[in-house]
Amino acid sequence: MKTSHNIFPSPSSVSIDDRQLLNGHSGGLLWLTGLSGSGKSTLAHAVEEKLHSLCVRSYVLDGDNIRTGLNKDLCLSPEDRKENIRRTAEVAKLMVDAGLLVFAAFITPYKQSREYVCKLMVGWPYYEVYVKCSVEVCTKRDPKGLYEKVRTGEITNMTGISDPYEKPEYPDLIVDTDKLSLPQCVDDVIRFLLKQGLITTVFQPKFDGSETIKA
Repeated sequence: MKTSHNIFPSPSSVSIDDRQLLNGHSGGLLWLTGLSGSGKSTLAHAVEEKLHSLCVRSYVLDGDNIRTGLNKDLCLSPEDRKENIRRTAEVAKLMVDAGLLVFAAFITPYKQSREYVCKLMVGWPYYEVYVKCSVEVCTKRDPKGLYEKVRTGEITNMTGISDPYEKPEYPDLIVDTDKLSLPQCVDDVIRFLLKQGLITTVFQPKFDGSETIKA
């Protein structure tokens, strides 16, 4: 990849502290990694909804959504998977600089890619969240019909089946979506945010306990 030497970043006259003071909370990035069907997007959007009700500015970067726009030129080869993560991480960092709480919901199967994100976010609030769910449960859920396509031979490069998923060794948070309900998973993330000082609002559970993780 060629780069130009005639690039001069322009510093902002508004600091990250100024933005956080305006928002009333810290910015930060939670990177949700896990198998397809583990519940990454469902969990991220449910947490986003809860934070919105608490007047916390947050945003979800979802793997499939990003691939319909910014990364629509990328396929599922190992090289393109890594580039997909690199681009998204750079966008996420800009959003954290803007003072937002960002949730990136990506399979992120390779340890090397997750290490890249971690190094990129040095000096910024960053946390790796392992959305843990067995491949058996993910296959049973199969919200996108991907595991069925693997069974019929339509897909040959499925993470966790034919392509590797390198499980996180030391995630900052593990959420067992195959054992807990969606409200319980949301509460786990909210408690984690409170513990890390990213939010300070004491919340009241909004869910009635009937929802469950679907994707």
